[in-house]
Amino acid sequence: MLQVQGVSYCYPGKLSPTVLAEVSFSLGPGSLTALLGPNGAGKSTLLKLLLGQLTPSLGNLLWNGQAMAPRRPRLALVPQRSAIQWQMPITVRDLVALGTLASAAPEPLLDIAEVLQSMGLASLAETRLSQLSGGQQQRALLARALLQKAELLLLDEPFTYLDPPTRQLLLAVLRQQAAQGCIVLVSSHDWGDSLLGYDRVLLLDTTLLADDRPDHVLERLQRP
Repeated sequence: MLQVQGVSYCYPGKLSPTVLAEVSFSLGPGSLTALLGPNGAGKSTLLKLLLGQLTPSLGNLLWNGQAMAPRRPRLALVPQRSAIQWQMPITVRDLVALGTLASAAPEPLLDIAEVLQSMGLASLAETRLSQLSGGQQQRALLARALLQKAELLLLDEPFTYLDPPTRQLLLAVLRQQAAQGCIVLVSSHDWGDSLLGYDRVLLLDTTLLADDRPDHVLERLQRP
């Protein structure tokens, strides 16, 4: 169980605005949740707090009732594609294999070939990253994260500029991860009907504006 209790964050500097203000929610195992909000809403900051890259100015982050720092759950992040140097002279297999270095799983990791196959990347295993399309890049990043067998899987804008079939493939994989007991939190700009594929939607804009079923949040967003 992930609990975010009254979390606020302000970047250092007297003139820095508050990025997050008294945000509270909880996520249980087996959940697939969208973190929705405009640019500057605090979504990326919240992910950095969960990853331990930042420390809350106020409030608490709990995992199964205990403070997440210094001990954290098995975490995996699928970053924005823009955060990766796609000109690195490595192959898809090399990128996915990096997940073994980041993993703290007590059980044996999934087989790399199995993960590549599940993401439709088996035929591209020896392809250089620079030769991949945007959708293939995103699938490779997700494959790397899956190899880590995370308890908490965080994704930062994974569907940007992807075509509908690729979006549906990735969402189906995330649904499968949730079905296996993982907590999946997806940061997104998507305000459309694809939100109906999630269990819950957190609507964030510095404060938490909504924490509800997708259809209820969509109804709220569509009000004049």
